Amino acid sequence: MKKLLASLALGLSLWAGMTAAGAQTPEPAASAPAAAASVASSAAPAAAPAAAASTPAPTPNKGDTGWMMVSTILVILMVLPGLALFYGGLVRSKNMLSVLMQVMVTFSLIVVLWFVYGYSLAFTEGGPFIGGFDRLFMKGIWDNAAGTFANAATFSKGVVIPEIVYAAFQATFAGITCCLIVGAFAERIKFSAVMLFMALWFTFSYLPISHMVWFWMGPDAYASKEVADAMTAKAGLIWQWGALDFAGGTVVHINAAVAGLVGAFMVGKRIGFGKESMAPHSLTLTMVGASLLWVGWFGFNAGSALEANGFAGLAFINTLVATAAAVLAWSVGEALMRGKASMLGAASGAVAGLVAITPAAGNVGIGGALVVGLVGGFACLWGVNGLKRLIGADDTLDVFGVHGVGGIVGALLTGVFNAPGLGGPGYVADWVTATGVTAADYSIAAQVWTQAKAVLLTIVWSGVVSFIAYKIVDMTIGLRVTEEEEREGLDITYHGESAYNR
Repeated sequence: MKKLLASLALGLSLWAGMTAAGAQTPEPAASAPAAAASVASSAAPAAAPAAAASTPAPTPNKGDTGWMMVSTILVILMVLPGLALFYGGLVRSKNMLSVLMQVMVTFSLIVVLWFVYGYSLAFTEGGPFIGGFDRLFMKGIWDNAAGTFANAATFSKGVVIPEIVYAAFQATFAGITCCLIVGAFAERIKFSAVMLFMALWFTFSYLPISHMVWFWMGPDAYASKEVADAMTAKAGLIWQWGALDFAGGTVVHINAAVAGLVGAFMVGKRIGFGKESMAPHSLTLTMVGASLLWVGWFGFNAGSALEANGFAGLAFINTLVATAAAVLAWSVGEALMRGKASMLGAASGAVAGLVAITPAAGNVGIGGALVVGLVGGFACLWGVNGLKRLIGADDTLDVFGVHGVGGIVGALLTGVFNAPGLGGPGYVADWVTATGVTAADYSIAAQVWTQAKAVLLTIVWSGVVSFIAYKIVDMTIGLRVTEEEEREGLDITYHGESAYNR
């Protein structure tokens, strides 16, 4: 009966994902959803208006296309094996395979759902909160009239990439976001519960947040100041506010961190938490995983420029600088607190820096990235120590302490260091000039407030959706494994195998 109810709940989540978008919007006549990630406002795509009949359609640049495919591969490397090994090394040996399985299967589930309905609801025109059905089952990705694949816009007018490449790139973002949540309730949750929760949360939290932050009408739609307001009104809500999120501070890190924190409370603490030793079983694997995350993150951040250009280079070097700064900050802070700097601390510092620079990667100068990394490293060190004790939740692998705190710090500091006076690019994209906005119009206070609103909405939205999703799972198949299963370890009890043969 429980299996029947679980299947019913999963089916309802899929059905709701396809109907919650509201009225269906018509298929764009001669182009596809525009992949937008503004250089100035760092967001993502939307449906680009059809080009005039007399204007030849732009052709994708092979360099940009190749870079985006490489970036997609790098993000997959972040998840498999990067995040999997990072998390796996941090749990006890009896739960190593369970974490690897949860990461791998979650990623696979989300990729499938992405191409069924996720991409359409996130990146086609619908409303301020969710998209429409234009790309349901990826329909229209092949342009029969033109005899070629549909294109997606980049940040520059007249520059496009194949939409199938953009869709694949964004699929990896959706996948890793859901996988991040796994670390918060590791070692005591049912495998089936993880899968059902991920389907629900992906549909009702990830897709709306990604649409709100990253969907707009594409740079070619901003032809003049007269039409700018009308085009912006068709974008996602947070994009309309003008929030900056280059590669996912709100969409990925804060969104996932809040879901993880809610899960840590609702699943409950591990048996023996605070009384028994629960030390990581392999810091060697954790270091390998953190290193792979760092390498893959160059695709995550620099790839979000959507072009092989100077802003991709800026995001690339900022990812390098900020992460190195965060490693040093965490190590220094740990040495001051405990008298020793640890390998676990250095690996955690690297991830903290990567998280903090994500929303700022192409939005701040190199000096700003250095500050973001340093502040992020110290802030996340406090997040996994002081804040964790203050909250009292058993967030197993410190998902909120690193991704939540780091994402918030990065999002807010983006508003500060995007300022031209502090070395940031400010408003530089060619489509922004059509609105009449100039560098002199930039206000740090106003932008930080906009960033704060985006952060608060993400926290509330993810928190509410997560609570409801966990409740549904608990009422259908249950969240928690039995005490006997938890003590024996989830590798044997749920997967019938061990990570190590002794």
